[in-house]
Amino acid sequence: MGSSDVAILGVGMHPWGKWGRNFVEYGVKAARDALDDAGLAWTDVQFVAGGATIRNGYPGQVPAATFAQALGWSGAQVASSYGACATGAQAINTARTQILAGLCDVALVVGADTTPKGFFAPQGGERFDDPDWLRFRLLGATNPIYFGLYARRRMEAYGATELDFARARVKNGRHGLANPNARYKKAFTVEDVLASPMVSDPLRLLEICATSDGGAALVLSSMEFARRHTTDPARIAAVSTVTPEFPQTVIEMPNFSTDSAAGAQVPDTPFKDSIAKRAYEQAGLGPEDMNLAEVYDLSSALELDWYENIGLCKPGEAERLLNDGDTTIGGRIPVNPSGGLSCFGEAIPAQAIAQVCELTWQIRGQAEGRQVEGARAGVTANQGLFGHGSSVIVRR
Repeated sequence: MGSSDVAILGVGMHPWGKWGRNFVEYGVKAARDALDDAGLAWTDVQFVAGGATIRNGYPGQVPAATFAQALGWSGAQVASSYGACATGAQAINTARTQILAGLCDVALVVGADTTPKGFFAPQGGERFDDPDWLRFRLLGATNPIYFGLYARRRMEAYGATELDFARARVKNGRHGLANPNARYKKAFTVEDVLASPMVSDPLRLLEICATSDGGAALVLSSMEFARRHTTDPARIAAVSTVTPEFPQTVIEMPNFSTDSAAGAQVPDTPFKDSIAKRAYEQAGLGPEDMNLAEVYDLSSALELDWYENIGLCKPGEAERLLNDGDTTIGGRIPVNPSGGLSCFGEAIPAQAIAQVCELTWQIRGQAEGRQVEGARAGVTANQGLFGHGSSVIVRR
């Protein structure tokens, strides 16, 4: 057992979709399911880490207290985190740190979101010094614009094709069919994907993730506490929340310019590569030790980038990995056995937590209909705007 391990005693989710209800309902449902899964009562929880959602008013910005109140004030300590799409990883890391510091034995991590129709947009106000506001108002660059630019970059750099992107979507659709929490449970053919409307050239409607409502929760504990309640639990072995190193010469949203490398050495490890690398270093493991991965497929093309960023293959080899079946359930290293964001959509504070839920079910052998046989270790990869890394390693 590594010194940084904490046990995952319980996992829970509210299904993704467009439910039209308050985000708190989704978080409470996920939290109660996680507590039931752990065999613990709400009053056993000493610390609550909440993932914030800026779209849901003040309660969404102080979610730990919001969920604690909804579950019933108990005197638990709370902390709320926001890191865009990396929010869930930051909440996990806050709870993990409390446990490892000996400040609590049992922590609850919750993230939930209610999203607007259409694309995510900056919150109200005229903010001329806000890069997120500027990329919408100055460039008109909604998220799918960036996804399309990333896809074009991959095509130019490595010869990826629209057929490759479509095959990634087909794979994830097949994986998500049996997932009870997925929003879209439908199998598509390559022809179906390529016939869907063009949204942001070269990406089509079926290759871009939706905005969704949903929630996810974890009950974490010290290993000492876990040993009194269960045997051989899944455990979090590492959490990476890294930022880029200067100069960042690869453009990432919401920015529309890069740092200059004229007077500074380019980092040995680019930002996206550094995210999982830091997690591997913490856990004392490598990509060769992973049995599966859950990655941030905002688009089907972006999934291919992540294969390389998390060390499953060398740059330019992701298409071969996909087309050889290595990342399909039954292959060498299944990626997104949950179905990924293409089957779920984005419920931002819950996403990184949901990835850990999936790894936990897989490692327990409870992922009915999508089980990766013999899964004992897995890695997640995620990324939030403004340089928020997000990677978690779960192992037996």
